[in-house]
Amino acid sequence: MTKSVKILLAITLIAGLFVSCKKDKQESEISQPTAENVEIGYANNKQAIRGRDFHFNADLLAGDKIESVQVKILPKAGQTYTSPWKMEIAWDEFKGLKNANVHKHFTIPKEAPEGRYDFFFIVNDVNGSKLELKEDFQIFDAANMPVDPVVDRDIFSRNDDMVYYMGTYVETPIVFKKGDKFTARAQIKQIQGDGILYTALIKRTLNYFPETVDKLNLTKAIIISKVEHKDLGPASKINTYKLANGAISGDDIIIGAEKDGLGNQITGDRQWQSGQYNLVILYKNTTFNMSTFRSVPLTIVYE
Repeated sequence: MTKSVKILLAITLIAGLFVSCKKDKQESEISQPTAENVEIGYANNKQAIRGRDFHFNADLLAGDKIESVQVKILPKAGQTYTSPWKMEIAWDEFKGLKNANVHKHFTIPKEAPEGRYDFFFIVNDVNGSKLELKEDFQIFDAANMPVDPVVDRDIFSRNDDMVYYMGTYVETPIVFKKGDKFTARAQIKQIQGDGILYTALIKRTLNYFPETVDKLNLTKAIIISKVEHKDLGPASKINTYKLANGAISGDDIIIGAEKDGLGNQITGDRQWQSGQYNLVILYKNTTFNMSTFRSVPLTIVYE
């Protein structure tokens, strides 16, 4: 083999190694999608009740752009179920986005067997990378839950005249003016142990819609009532109003009040303004890590 041929082979080999290393480096530098603030179930309890609404949330950042987003609930190896069942959901509206908030509510079918499952959250990127989160997950029947908190007897009044009763609107829209007394009563039933209940007014312009007590930001919410309970027995109830000296109190606020139900000044993001609000009822059972909420829209005219 001549010297020139040896030199040519050496150059070819070095070039091949350079291309290979460059390719490996490029593949290793491909950014993968990431997820933060993942919530599987209310308060991220990784549980669901069949036949009921289910909450899922995740904040996504793509490596390049999102190709697809999917949730799968699959049977877990070694588990026995009363019937075959699985659930797969894909959402197309996030395709092509760099970042996105995946906030979804869907119903776990009544026919879903109780038991332990694998919960998968899968994000594919257009660059070929993939994020796959896997968590243990459990489906219950409500009859077998130690607590099944339900919002009950939510009744709103303006100057002692009822304007809303358990999903029924006496008037639409519900409008309050400066100086009106807003009474927001709520009851939570089918509970035991320890827990906490809030009612709060939140401006819709803040784009802030808490669904659990853990997400409640006191700098953005005008608290009307806060009620805590300890060591309740099975099938108990709590409510936002208090009986003192024969009079009911603790569940109302004057539109325009200087302080909220916790005694905090109503300033900053919470300052009274004309516009659309949500009356939010938030409950968390801290003993069993179960939550529920309800949100009712209303309008405040503050002039």
